[in-house]
Amino acid sequence: MKNNIRVERAIKNITQADLAELIGVSRQTINTIESNRYVPSTVLALKIAKVFGKQVEEIFILEDGD
Repeated sequence: MKNNIRVERAIKNITQADLAELIGVSRQTINTIESNRYVPSTVLALKIAKVFGKQVEEIFILEDGD
């Protein structure tokens, strides 16, 4: 699964630490999600999408084989 978190953060001009604080996780968690090393829970994905005012499917994109 790919994601657009880095792009969305740039648009909103917020850091990984800012996003982490907004949703109640560590900056390292945001880093691992952005770099596709960790797939977030449904609740976490929903919280991230809410921060950006987007649908989950606009932030997280399924790839073939997922």
